[in-house]
This record gives sequence, C-alpha cells and structure tokens, in this order.
Amino acid sequence: MSKQPTRQSRRRAQQKPARRPIRRFFKWLLIGIAAVLVLGLGTFAWYAKDAPTISQSDLQSDGSSGIYGPDGKLIISLGLEHRTYVKSSQIPQQLKDAVVSIEDRRFYQEKFGIDPLRIASAAVANFTGKSDGLQGGSTLTQQLIKLSVFSTKTSDQTLKRKAQEAWLAMQLEQKYSKAQILEYYINRVYMNHGQYGMATAAKYYYNRSLSQLSLAQIAFLAGLPQSPAGYDPVKNPTGATTRRNEVLNAMLRDQKITQAQADAAKATSISTGLVDRSQTQQTTSVTEKVIDPYLTEVVKEVKAKMHVNPYTTGLKIYTNIDMSAQRYLYNLVNDGTIAFPSDQMQTAVTMTDPNTGKVIAQIGGRKTGDTLLGFNRATQNTRSNGSTMKPLLDYGPAIEYLDYATYQPLQDTPYTYAGTNLQLQDWDKQYLGTITMRTALVQSRNVPAIRTLDAVGLTRGLNFLKGLGITLPEAEQTLSSGIGASVTTEQEAAAYGAMANGGTYYKASYINKVVSPDGSSQTFTSSGSKAMKASTAYMLTDMLKGVLTSGTGTAAKVTGLYEAGKTGTTEYTQAEINANPALAGTGIAKDSWFTGYTRNRVISVWTGYDKATTAGMNYTQQTIAQQIYKALMSYEAKSLPNKDWVKPSSVAETTVNGVRELYLAKSTAASQTTVPETPSTNTQVPQYQTPQYQTPAQTETPAQSSSSEASSQSASSQSSFAATESSAPEASSSAEVTPPEESSSAAPPAESSSEASATP
Repeated sequence: MSKQPTRQSRRRAQQKPARRPIRRFFKWLLIGIAAVLVLGLGTFAWYAKDAPTISQSDLQSDGSSGIYGPDGKLIISLGLEHRTYVKSSQIPQQLKDAVVSIEDRRFYQEKFGIDPLRIASAAVANFTGKSDGLQGGSTLTQQLIKLSVFSTKTSDQTLKRKAQEAWLAMQLEQKYSKAQILEYYINRVYMNHGQYGMATAAKYYYNRSLSQLSLAQIAFLAGLPQSPAGYDPVKNPTGATTRRNEVLNAMLRDQKITQAQADAAKATSISTGLVDRSQTQQTTSVTEKVIDPYLTEVVKEVKAKMHVNPYTTGLKIYTNIDMSAQRYLYNLVNDGTIAFPSDQMQTAVTMTDPNTGKVIAQIGGRKTGDTLLGFNRATQNTRSNGSTMKPLLDYGPAIEYLDYATYQPLQDTPYTYAGTNLQLQDWDKQYLGTITMRTALVQSRNVPAIRTLDAVGLTRGLNFLKGLGITLPEAEQTLSSGIGASVTTEQEAAAYGAMANGGTYYKASYINKVVSPDGSSQTFTSSGSKAMKASTAYMLTDMLKGVLTSGTGTAAKVTGLYEAGKTGTTEYTQAEINANPALAGTGIAKDSWFTGYTRNRVISVWTGYDKATTAGMNYTQQTIAQQIYKALMSYEAKSLPNKDWVKPSSVAETTVNGVRELYLAKSTAASQTTVPETPSTNTQVPQYQTPQYQTPAQTETPAQSSSSEASSQSASSQSSFAATESSAPEASSSAEVTPPEESSSAAPPAESSSEASATP
C-alpha cells in the first residue's frame, strides 16, 4: 500500500508554487532595473560623447548673433557692442539672492550642476501633460550652458540635449566656482530691446548702475530673463508687476528679505524709476545705420525660418548683403548726392540678383537719425506702384495667354469702366487712337493697358501676378489695378527679376546660411518657380528697353548698358487735393517709381512722402527715382558683365513700319495682323507725325532721329563698359516710337494711375 501524503506535506506542496513566482518577479524586477540603469548610462554616455566643447570665452560672451557677409567677414554683432560686463564682486548680493531664489533655489547645494529633485519634478509634469517638452528641470548651470552653446527653442529640448547639458554642467561645476557661474549667467541673459546682461539692463531701464537699484528694481531685473518681451514694463506693466512680485515672494520664502521689505517693494509701481527710452538710447554706430533696414529683414527671416530669436541664440548668420553696394546706396540718398527737395521726402530701394532672388542691398528710408529696426519702407510701405504694374498685370499675361505680338494693335480711345460713368484718362489727357503694344508700354498709356487686362481677363491677370509673388488685397482685385496697386519695392524687384532671368520667380531672400552655437548649420537656397515663358520674358524686356531710350525713363539710362525698366507715378485724389490745395495742378505726383534691370541686377525705387499730403512732386522731382536707379546701377555695372538678352527660339521677329517687332514663332499673328503706319484719327484723337525711331542713344530725354542716323550713332558710339561683348546694343533691337511732340519737352512726361480717374 502506498504511503498517503500528510496534511503538512500537502500544505508545503501547495505553498511552493506560490513562492516561486514572487521570487521570479523580484528577480526579474532587479534585472530590469539593472538593465534600465545600464541602458540609461549607456544612452547618457552615447549622447554625452557628442557634446560640444565649451570655453571660458563662450561663457563670458553675450548671447547675441553675428551678422556676416557672403565673404564670411563679420559685419556686426547684435547687442555685443553695448554690453556692460560686471565681475562677481560688482554684483550686489541682493541681486544674486534674487536670481538664485527665482531660478534655482538649491544652486549652492548642487554638487554636479544638476538637481535630481527638479528633474524628477519636471519629468512628472511632462508625463502628466502639465509641461511642454523636456524642460523645467534646468539648473542655473544648465541654463548658462544652454545660453552658451545650445538652442533655447522648446522643440530642441530633447533627451539628447538634456543629457549633453547635464554632462557639460558636471564639467563646469568641476572647473568654475559658484560665484563665477552666477557671474557668467547674470552677464549673459537677454533683457529685451537688444540689451544683454543685467548691468546693461539697469542702465537701459533706470539709467543706473546695479549698486544704485532698489529692491523692487532688482526683483524686476531678476525675473525678466524668463520672458524679456512678455514682461516689458512699458508694454505689459501688469505682467511685469506679477513677475517681479513672484521674485519677491521667492526671496521671502528663502529668507533673503523680510516681510516688510517684500511688502514695500510690492507696493512700488513697476514704472517707478523707469527713464524715457530716448535718454537711454545708445549711440548708434555708422555700420548700424547703414545696414539697419537690411538687418530688420534678416532678423525677420531668421525668426520665420528657424523659429528662434537671433538676439538670444548666439547664431552666425551669413547674409546676401554686399556691404560696398549697401554703403554706396546709403550715402547716395543721405549725403546730398541726389538733390531731394527736403529731408521729409522719403525713398525705398531694393536691389536683387534676378538669378537667385538674393537681396544685395536695401534702403528703407533716409534721414532716419539714430532710429534702429524701425519702419522699413522697402518691405512695409505698400504704396501704389503706378505704371510699373503694366508689364506684370496687363502686358505679361497678354503675351503669355493671348499670344500678343509686340506690335499688337491696341486702342487708345475714350474708355469708361463697365458699370460706371468713370472715364479712364492718360497722363496727357489725350488719346492716340490705334497704336502698337510696344508704343503703349514705352509711352505708358493707361487706356490700352486697361483694355489689354480686360481682354486677358482679371482672374488670369491676377493669377499671373500671383506667380510673381504679388497677391493683391481683395479690395484691389479690380481692373483699375492694371495701372497701379499696393506693392513694395521688395516685391517689385523680385517680380521684375523673372523678366530679367527668362521667366523664373525667386522670392527675395536675405540669408544664405545660419550656424548654431553647437556647430550645426542650415543653408537656404531657392530653386525658384516658373512664372512665365521665356518668350514672354524676352518680349517684355525688348519693349521695356525702349522706356529708357525713348520713353518716360530716359533719366535712368546708363550709357552703353543693356538694360530695361519702367516708370510709375500716381496722382492725388480729389480728397487729398482738398486737404492741401497746393497739390492741385498738372504734373504733381504723389508717388514716383522706377524699376529697372539688367541680366545681373534688378533695382526698384520708390519716392514720395510718408504723409502723402505733405507735398507733391513736380516733373523734376519725379525723376529722383530714376536718378537713384542710374547711380546705383552704374556703380554695380562696373564689376558685372554687360550682356544682352538672347532671343529664345520660340520668338520670331519681323519688321513693321521700319521697327523690329517680335511675335511667337508658332503664332499666325504676323500674317494676320495689320498695323497702320499712323494712328487712326477722329475728332477725339490728335494727329501726330509718322513715328521716328532711335537706338539706345546717349541721351537723357526723349529725342527724335531717323533710323539711319540711329544706326550711325550706334556704330560710332563708344561704350563705357570695357568688359562688354559689344560697345552698345544694336539699333534694330530696341527701336521705339518716340513720344508725341506734345510731351517731348525738357521735362519728361509722367504717366499716372490717378485714383480719381482710374479707380471705379
């Protein structure tokens, strides 16, 4: 008989299976913890090995970015020239206490530059969704490292960056004392308005040294680095007060001040002691003045493309600026070389490389004093561009979509906007009957331009314009915009660049490369987008050459240079004239434009007054835009090749009434279109003589000469550009109809997109 198990043995048998899983659980738990530790340490070591090096100069420098030219030479540093650096012995103990209390209360107890309690607290906050990203656990030492070698962007607060911060913090704590680390931090933080360091900020906000500040003022400065713009005491006094009081509460908690001191400081208005900003304005350097408008756009572009503040991230920003051209342009409009009638008359200029879209030089105003990063008229002043719009919205789309030839017959006859009784007029208040598209563009006739846009269709015209980087406000999406709408010189330079390079649009750009403090870099280039056919660009350019040789832009002509361009002016409305009767009269313009180009440069110029009714511009003053273009283009052309545009195979040429004209090779327009030798006449259209033609003669005002004389002049004239392929453009390539006798006076004719007569 087999032996039966006892009750005790059965109990032991039942207990064994229960014990084994528990032992296994703890065994694997310990193994798991060990694995996590090993993995964590391995990951930490893996990340830490790639940590950048950090030097004392990195720690002592401010967080400003350097602005460099394409040649790699430093042009200026943002904020560095104005910083006041203070040693630890010069920093009041109360400020040290305020900074430590609000930023890192266990700063002096941290042995390795990291705070495990803060890291754990931040991790919990991140895990529960109460914090954005891996942040909140940084010590003062880690913050200093981040300011010195890392980006401060939220998106960059990754596990890898945190590991590297911790590793570098341990190294710093071994190498530098707590007093030194605190000194570096207090001198490095950004304090808004281009100010770095708390000593600099004390001078800026209170016109005092750190030792002269009150407790309330010290608390404000200590709390400002968390959000320099958000706690601006002028723009956001409520937010600034709240933050200052948080600092005071932290100091009270840490027993650095008494309750009575805290209450007295809190009762102080945040505006107490603040000085007028004009009193704290630093002396502006010449370089800052020269590049100010360009720098404004660089800062905007860096923020838009990299989502960082270049004033706080210590970047190396390589720009597209040509400092030689920038200085020349600045001096040109400020030193009296151009005879402006007064300091109140303003200008905006943008020069680009049409083959890349790079902005080479830019001026956003003149006689601006020490104002920095102010209103940039080149990118913000959307004044009507007048007739410089015609190639972009009227004639370009007509060639692109309707296969117009340069000799397309157009009607310059009385025209009334559909659905209104508003009659459109030309600048001379006359009509020329049937004329060619070339003549209409060169002489800047308004009526043929609007008739052409009407034939194209407003929708197609606006889409064509959009392809050139210009989207008009909804209120301006009307036929009348065909002779002028809200555009900046930056937009227009980029748009005309597509005509200059054969049809590709490049958005205007100011930066080409940005290097971060950790050595990583981003390069910015544009492949461009096709905005028009090569045939359209060439035919527009061929017609626009005549604007400078025999049309409304002769004051802009650079001798011997292959160039094209367009003038633009706008008149005053009746309401503006009522506000200032002195603006009434023939030939007084509100805005004057000239945009011209070669194969290598585009220059767009606007002139006028910020307050339009301040004064008007007479015929002579309207040519100032052309004078600026001519001077700057002449300066640039000395170092650039002078080459004519090459006719694409899709364009054919013919002779009409002795003029070389162009049409699309696939088009039958050449055989079907008949162009009268002279415009048709009636009681409303003045007669004028059969057009005479001229080459790119070396004249600055419209003139008449026979084609044979023109050819002779072209053959004998000597170009001022030695490096060109030929001494001057051939006579047949740019023969144009001269303006009628009524406008061939010494004062060049001006066209207008008068709001009174052009806007329905």
